[in-house]
Amino acid sequence: MKQILVIGIGAGDPDYVTIQAVKALNRVDVFFVLDKGEVKQDLVDVRQEILDRHVDRAYRVVEARDPERDRSTPAYAEAVHDWRRRRADVCEELIRAELADGQTGAFLVWGDPALYDSTLAIVEDILARGGVEFDYEVIPGITSVQALVAKHRTSLNRVGRPVQVTTGRRLAEGFPDGVDDVVVMLDAHNSFTGVADQDVDIYWGAYVGTPDELLVSGPVHEVAERIVATRAEARERKGWIMDTYLLRRRR
Repeated sequence: MKQILVIGIGAGDPDYVTIQAVKALNRVDVFFVLDKGEVKQDLVDVRQEILDRHVDRAYRVVEARDPERDRSTPAYAEAVHDWRRRRADVCEELIRAELADGQTGAFLVWGDPALYDSTLAIVEDILARGGVEFDYEVIPGITSVQALVAKHRTSLNRVGRPVQVTTGRRLAEGFPDGVDDVVVMLDAHNSFTGVADQDVDIYWGAYVGTPDELLVSGPVHEVAERIVATRAEARERKGWIMDTYLLRRRR
C-alpha cells in the first residue's frame, strides 16, 4: 500500500524541524510540492533547504501548480470549499500517478498540520472519494504561534486564563467575549486597529523564523500605525505577507 506522511516543518527556520520530522523525511521516496508561483518562491526554497540539510537518501520532488482561491467573492466559506476541492483533485492525481505501491510520499506543511492548514482535510477528502488507496501519518511541527511568542519572550497564556485562536475576519466582529488573550491569524485587513481604543497590547510578527523576520510589540494604540506601515512595505517588497499576532488585554 502507498503511504503518505504529512510533515510539519516548522514556521520558517530549518532549525525548527524536529527530530521526529527528520526521521520521517528520511523515509520518503517522493515529496509533493504545490507551487504557488514566483511570488512565493521563498516558501519552496525553504522546503528545499530543509531537504538539503536533513535528508541523506535518494528522493524525488514532484511539483504541481497550486490552484488559485477566489479572494474577491463575499462568499468566503464557499470559495474555500471550492479551493480545497480543486486542491484535492491535484493531490489525488499526484498520489495516483507519481507514487508506486509500497512507496512513501510526503506533503511538507508550514508550521503544524493541525493549525490553520488544509492538508489533513484534503487527505481525508481524497480517501473518501475511494479513487486511490493509501494510509497516512501526521508529524507535528512548531507553529508560527509558538515561534511568535518565543521571539517576543512572552507566554501564550496567563495563569488560569483561556487563549482563543481566531482569524482577522472574526476579530473584525469584535474582541471575543470572556477571553483576554487572543491569537489572530489570516488577517488581511489589519483588524487589530479595531481595538486601538481598548487597553490591549499586541505582539506582532511577520515571516517569523526567516531572514526577513519582522517583530513589533506594544500597546495597540501606540504601535498600530507602525504595524500597518511595516506590513504594507513588506508586502510590497516581497509580494506576499505571512504574519500573526497575539492580543493581550490588560487586567
